[in-house]
Amino acid sequence: MSPEIRVGYAELVAFTAGVFAVRGVPPTHAELAAEALCHGDLTGHGSHGLANLTRLYLPLFDDKRVEPATELAVVADRGAAVLVDAQRGLGLWVASEVMDLAVRCAAAYGIGMVSVFNATHFGCAGFHAARAVDHQMIGLLAANCGRQRIARPPGGRLAMLGTNPISVAAPAGDRPPYVLDMSTTVAPTGRVRVAARAGEPVPEGWLADDVGNPVTDPAAFDGGTAHLLWLGSRPETGAFKGYGLGLLVEILAALLPGAGRGPEPEALNGDGRPSGRDDDIGFFALAVAPGALRPSGDFLAEADELFGTLLACPPVDPASPVRYPGLVEAERAELHRRSGVPLAADVYADLAALAGQLGVAPPEPLEGAR
Repeated sequence: MSPEIRVGYAELVAFTAGVFAVRGVPPTHAELAAEALCHGDLTGHGSHGLANLTRLYLPLFDDKRVEPATELAVVADRGAAVLVDAQRGLGLWVASEVMDLAVRCAAAYGIGMVSVFNATHFGCAGFHAARAVDHQMIGLLAANCGRQRIARPPGGRLAMLGTNPISVAAPAGDRPPYVLDMSTTVAPTGRVRVAARAGEPVPEGWLADDVGNPVTDPAAFDGGTAHLLWLGSRPETGAFKGYGLGLLVEILAALLPGAGRGPEPEALNGDGRPSGRDDDIGFFALAVAPGALRPSGDFLAEADELFGTLLACPPVDPASPVRYPGLVEAERAELHRRSGVPLAADVYADLAALAGQLGVAPPEPLEGAR
């Protein structure tokens, strides 16, 4: 593992917001985008954090594939259902505003659905979905990868779909919220690339060659000699479930709003490797207000009981107590807010180099935290 450098969370967010502001993103949107991006590092998922600032997000600006100062445009508003043109806004803030809009709809109608086209990458889906929990609601957010094709249908020879992430967030009583945040492939491409940069193998079941043999060298993915597998890995261990979920996301997030689709006819011209560009990404945001159906206090009390019962389940190993999705991430976030956000040395070097290009000071490592 490469050494880590710890940086104060507030300073890290301020630096990142400053970078987006230099690229023309208005201050409010820049701050929200910075929080969304830093959330990956804060919660221990660096594959979706600042490692992507110079590798994914800033190139969008360089290639003019994102509009820095745009606003959301409502195309159709049916009260509980809204269609939005993201106008190529930076997905890191767009997804949060879309979830907030779904919450406002749910406050009025009990349920709110916002369908979005013409969007860009949004980082950690869970960051945005969890905004519904602040209003004692359930939030769901899903996105396709526009016209970028990464994964093959089981038994297929061509890439057809993206990693198609989905997140669901819900109250868990007085505890940190339940936040499921997952790709529908067995792992997101970011984790494969993090392993490749670190020179570490990936587990069997993540990648396979063209005849189905397992591949553990993560560099083989970008090298074109291995492809990413669906959640479940092989057909006999549930790959059709992961594939089915990925296709569900494609239907809800792309087919519904009319966003770019992976399975468009041009996909048939591929050669088996990832193809297409992640333009015109589609989002599906849903907020549900339990209080519209029954007393909100009853729902919250039963949520507290549900998750409390899960945590009380006797573990096989006392050193590894039972958890639920979102709890470990919340514990990490609390720790990192106190002791600093850990960044891989190569990621910090990228930030320092970027600061030099911009003529600003890089975020300073915490004393003794190198």
